[in-house]
Parts: sequence; C-alpha cells; structure tokens
Amino acid sequence: MKEKVYIRFMTDIDIYIKLTTLPDEMKKEVDDFVDFLKLKSISKGKVKKQRKSGLAKGLIQMKEGFDEPLEDFKDYM
Repeated sequence: MKEKVYIRFMTDIDIYIKLTTLPDEMKKEVDDFVDFLKLKSISKGKVKKQRKSGLAKGLIQMKEGFDEPLEDFKDYM
C-alpha cells in the first residue's frame, strides 16, 4: 500500500512567524534577499534587445496615388 505524500506550501503567516523569530541583522538580510528576488522576477521577462534600423528597407512600396481620396468616401467630403 502506497503512502500519500502531501506537499504543503508555506503561507504568508508561516513565513511571518519564522521572520519574527530572527534577530534584526538577519531580518535585514531577508529583506535584501526579497528585494533581489523581486528584481530578478521583473527583469526575467523584460530582456530588451537592441533594435536595428533599416531592416525592412525596400520591402514596403507605396502605390501611385496613395494620398488621393478614395471613391467610396466622396459622399462624406
């Protein structure tokens, strides 16, 4: 017969209780580590690549008369 294994995640209260038992200098380390984790999670999804201009040069062409009014809109002009 297999035993069931339950995974229990810490709640905010559990973390708070552990934090309150630490000495003040260790609380500062925890605070710094939390800031590090927040920054890490923010920067993980926002990696900016350097943009290069001119990559689409010559791929788009404007047709003659592009700026001319359309026949369909003559009634509104």
